[in-house]
Amino acid sequence: MWVPLMEALTAEGRRCVAPDLYCLGDSKDPGPATFERNLEALAELHEGLGLGPVALVVHDWGGFVGLAWACEHPDLVSALVISDTGFFSDGKWHGMAEAIRSEKGEEIMAAVDRDGFAGLLRVDGADFSDEEVGAYWRPFADGRGREATVEFYRSMDFEKLEPYQGKLGDLGVPALLVWGAEDKFAPLAGAKRFMREIPGSRLAAFQGAGHFVFDQKRERAAREVVGFLTS
Repeated sequence: MWVPLMEALTAEGRRCVAPDLYCLGDSKDPGPATFERNLEALAELHEGLGLGPVALVVHDWGGFVGLAWACEHPDLVSALVISDTGFFSDGKWHGMAEAIRSEKGEEIMAAVDRDGFAGLLRVDGADFSDEEVGAYWRPFADGRGREATVEFYRSMDFEKLEPYQGKLGDLGVPALLVWGAEDKFAPLAGAKRFMREIPGSRLAAFQGAGHFVFDQKRERAAREVVGFLTS
């Protein structure tokens, strides 16, 4: 997902770091892959690399983790790019997430095969190649992806976001919202709510794109972010 954007930003002289979510990348960790552990790990990574103030780019689960970190470390954030996520204490999970959060979560994830997983990736029009599907599927085939999915969903109660409400606007940093207009998991209404809560934020809504906007509209999404961060 992030490689085209990182290449474009690197060409402009920016350093880019794309951390794994626990158990969904190459980092070796036994879990649990909860919201709290991911938040702690992000803080440790930032401190360990000595990054200083950063332009934070977040998507989906990364929105919960990254935006919470930003609210806890306001002096370390220079800009926000928020994509297809939520960060509202009155939020509601979509139906599939609610099912995974239930007592049947392990059974549901155990039943997911590669073809079913590919169908989920492509549900709102994403034209993923078999190779791209394989990259997303790898933690589920060879690692703890199934367990990590259950652990994160169960740990992410929206009430946990209450302490952060109103704090994104208080950061006072430029914010760009990059959104797939056809997103079925994080609808465009969420982007418009972010706009209301972050004064001066700008929305780039991509027609013909769903949840995976950085995969579906790679060149345009990269141009939007590079233009935003260099303006």
